[in-house]
Amino acid sequence: MNKIKIILISILISVFCIGKVNAEIKKVAQSGYQFLKIDADARAAAMGGAFTIVGTGASAMFYNPAGMTEGSENISFFSNHTNWLSDINYYTLGITKRLGNLGVIGLSMLASDYGEIIGTQVADNTEGFIETGNVDVDASAMGVSFAKSLTDRFSVGGQVKFVSQNLGKTLMPDGEEKSNKTDGLAYDFGTLYYPGIKSFRFGMGVRNFSKNLKYEDDSFPLPLTFTIGAAMDIMDFVGNFGEKNVFLVELDAVHPVDYTERVNVGFEYGYNKMLFLRGGYKFNHDTEGLSLGVGYSLRLLGFMTNLNYSFNDAGDFSPVNRISIGVSL
Repeated sequence: MNKIKIILISILISVFCIGKVNAEIKKVAQSGYQFLKIDADARAAAMGGAFTIVGTGASAMFYNPAGMTEGSENISFFSNHTNWLSDINYYTLGITKRLGNLGVIGLSMLASDYGEIIGTQVADNTEGFIETGNVDVDASAMGVSFAKSLTDRFSVGGQVKFVSQNLGKTLMPDGEEKSNKTDGLAYDFGTLYYPGIKSFRFGMGVRNFSKNLKYEDDSFPLPLTFTIGAAMDIMDFVGNFGEKNVFLVELDAVHPVDYTERVNVGFEYGYNKMLFLRGGYKFNHDTEGLSLGVGYSLRLLGFMTNLNYSFNDAGDFSPVNRISIGVSL
């Protein structure tokens, strides 16, 4: 166990140092593929994105793959719809399968719907432009994950995902069309550790580690994000009152490559493992802030079914709504 502690502490220190150096080098530039930063689950979004530690099952793949080992379900499935800004819609889904003592494998997918976008081109007329028809724009990610509990207290997980983004075609002066599409591989990994203090646990997650991609002659990094978090059920200290009540609290320190450090705080109150009330806040975020949400769980025909909703304040923009459904067996 002491070796596990040394390894975990070394990983956390290394990740923080690498992230600090990376941020100092690249903080002046913007990253691309911003859709990879959007919360992919209504439960997580309701908790202000503070989900690195409490995430379980299939939805954990989008935050910390090590969380796939949490829980006892054999198969876990979830799907989420995000009504994003400017009528943009994002769809995520994931499925995990437990392989006994070998670990847990998972598949994840993210797809986008940007709606109808009319393309234009500079022209020598009264308006100064002409319309060139609809622009085909899309973004997606597909991943394969694996997680394993190395001990009863320490779990690790990782994900390899193929990411792509298409920004439409450019009409060149000679009349040819040039495609503006990029793709590549990105990697996520994380850890989860229980030190033995009741339900207290902590860990870290790294998302969107990859080489730079390029449009034309301009290269850019993906939104590499380092997160260190801790969580606990406050009802551990309440006694008998906590038998049917759960009050999870998580605090995440977030270090994005393209912004200054952030802090995400979230809570989840659950009654009788059936009804859940959630809330959270993203400090130092450029757009989002307060978040709220509800959830309901019900065992139906042998399946545990979860329905979650979240409301996220988006500052000067319209609020963001998400709804997700999960099924496990």
